[in-house]
This record gives sequence, structure tokens and C-alpha cells, in this order.
Amino acid sequence: MSHLLPRPLLTRLLRPLAILLLAWLALSWLMVLVLRFVPPWTSAVMLERQLGAWIHGEKDFHLRQHWVPWRQVSGWVPLAMVAGEDQKFPYHHGFDFDSIQDAMDAADDGKRLRGASTISQQTAKNLFLWNGRSFVRKGLEAYFTVLIELTWPKQRILEVYMNIAELGNGIYGVGAASEAYFHVSPAQLGPAQAARLAAVLPSPRRLHADRPSAYVQRRADWIQRQMTHLGGPGYIEGRAPPHPPH
Repeated sequence: MSHLLPRPLLTRLLRPLAILLLAWLALSWLMVLVLRFVPPWTSAVMLERQLGAWIHGEKDFHLRQHWVPWRQVSGWVPLAMVAGEDQKFPYHHGFDFDSIQDAMDAADDGKRLRGASTISQQTAKNLFLWNGRSFVRKGLEAYFTVLIELTWPKQRILEVYMNIAELGNGIYGVGAASEAYFHVSPAQLGPAQAARLAAVLPSPRRLHADRPSAYVQRRADWIQRQMTHLGGPGYIEGRAPPHPPH
């Protein structure tokens, strides 16, 4: 006697699942499409942080973030983030497979596993997902990364990223960070200040742009050298050199 479901019953079960899947795919793409033009009012990571503060009773926690359009941000800021996080950003389509392979080789050699996420992947994670290293989250991150790369121009990806990236405990985006750390508008940030903001991105709750440790200052100095090597703000404004950095 066969234990397989009768075909009509199997069809009745699969049809609503297929409809739900197609509806989710359409809704997720629609969200990405809308956010190409509309500034996101928050992000999943910001909501996660706020919820964590409530759960742990952090009564003094105050989340600061406000949207700043691309034209009102110094060109040094997106350049610093690209120089520090993802120098091949203008050239790849969401994934830096060379960096992924290098990270896997380092892990195989027993070295500490290091991240290989591009700015596109980080934008997808920050905007739609949660912190963590599960395969489910990484799979969803890859899915949203593909949607973002297919739907948004590179400038929009950077614009959203620099507005939602965590740059301190409760401080998200260049607008809040420039005012909290340097008491200037984002348009007034110079290369050294932009480099210090980018330098804290690996661990923004432990590192401080306004009170840089020796490590942060060394990293900021390295980022500034990379900014010069990449050719200045023109690198992310469509005047990039003909070949990506190695």
C-alpha cells in the first residue's frame, strides 16, 4: 500500500503554498521597488536594537537617526565607506566572490572567520533582516541583495546604506553621527572625519569615532590612504578608473 498522498490532495496542498510563495515574492520585490524612491523610515536592525533595549531595561537608550539625501552629504562619506568596507562596490553585482573565497580559505587555515559581505549585502541585511549567522538569514540576505542590485542604482544603495548603518550605540546613519560626534552637518564632513566614521563600522558599539582608540585611528588613517588611492569622490560618482582595485 502506497503511503504517498493522492494526487488531488497533493495538488490541493501545493496550490496554496505556491500562491503564498508568489505573493511573498511579489510583495518583497514591491517593497524594494518602493524604497528605491521613498526614504525608509526605519530598518529591521534599528527595530531589533530598540526592542532589545526595551527587553533589557535600557531606560537611557535613545535611538537617533534621520534621513539625509545624497546631495546633502559630503562626497567623502560614501567614499570612506567604500574604501573601508567594499572597494569593488562600483564593479560587482552584489557579491564579491574573490573576498568570499579568501575568507573561506582563511577559515580552512584555522584563522578567525572574517566577514566578506559587500555594501549591497549589508544594506539588505540592515534594512530587511536581523543580526545573526544562520543559513536562513544568509539565504534571505542573498535574495534581497539580488533584488536591490536589480532594482536600485549604485548611488541609491550607498545613499540608503549610509543613512541606516549603525555608527554608534543607538546612532544610525550619517546624519545623526555627524551631529553627535562632530557637531556639524553631513555636508561639512571632511575626509578625516568621514574616515573615522567608516573606521567604526566593524564594531560601532565598541569603537568610537569621536574618541578614537589607537586601533580606530590606525584604521581611519588606512582608510584615508585608500580614499586617495581610489582617486577621491569621483570613484563613487561615476568617474571611476577603468579597472577595479586588486
